Amino acid sequence: MRRKIPSTAALIAFESAARHESFTKAADELSLTQSAVCRQIAGLEEFLGLALFRRSRRGVKLSEAGLAYSRRIATQLDAVERDTLAVMGQQGAMAIELAVVPTFGTQWLLPRLKDFQRLHPEVTVHLTNRTRPFLFADTEFDAALYFGDADWSGTESHFLMHEYPLPVCSPALLEGETHLDPAHIARLPLLQQSTRRYAWRQWFGARGLSVPRDLSGPRYELFSMLAQAAMHAMGVALIPPFLIERELAEGRLVVASPHSFHSDKAYYLIIPERKVESAALRAFRDWLLAQAGDYRAAHPGS
Repeated sequence: MRRKIPSTAALIAFESAARHESFTKAADELSLTQSAVCRQIAGLEEFLGLALFRRSRRGVKLSEAGLAYSRRIATQLDAVERDTLAVMGQQGAMAIELAVVPTFGTQWLLPRLKDFQRLHPEVTVHLTNRTRPFLFADTEFDAALYFGDADWSGTESHFLMHEYPLPVCSPALLEGETHLDPAHIARLPLLQQSTRRYAWRQWFGARGLSVPRDLSGPRYELFSMLAQAAMHAMGVALIPPFLIERELAEGRLVVASPHSFHSDKAYYLIIPERKVESAALRAFRDWLLAQAGDYRAAHPGS
């Protein structure tokens, strides 16, 4: 079926004229004559069956319909230009579009990614934050770094590491103590991670406690938000130590209790089956699994 889409030249002329509210300025910008711009826009108005401009002896003004259409067209033309420049910029290079859980991507992956670039300069890795599951068919992602289980239909999953979160807080909340016992922690404000809703319940359960308010407390979507709240003495947060190494080393956060708990969930590299033969993804997969293996060896229990 033939698409109901006007010519690109007409859309470009309209977008420029709408932005300047001037056919003359649009003609100058596009290196066309004013009459050529007028013809393009008149043809577009005929195609749409509505007036995009109100014309007078003093010039042109966008109609209400023209203003709404110009905003949509500008967004779409920007997207086409961005995609075109991206393809032109590749020059035969390989790229990976990777969805990552934010704090893991920032604190663990990015500090190591320079090594991958050194080994594979022909591959560019683009990172986009995604905190929750999605369908690869609905996105342009080639793979995902995901925390949860490995049960994604139509994908190949590779285990990276567990979390083993610890209770951490501002040194001010310790009040001179080295550590706090679980009963003391239960009385403090509990900072919640919105994608780990039962983390505190699991932690207290592993300590043999049932705490009625273990699901209460302010919720934050990212571990980086939890860390900031904890540093400002807003409460105690359950955070994997490898995501806050700098904060712990600088003493801005301290471990309130050395006890963690085991979860069946973990970090995985998820690759859709249709992408598993990609040379760029195979290189990234092998490198990432080696990095995760080295980390687990250096941090037993991870």
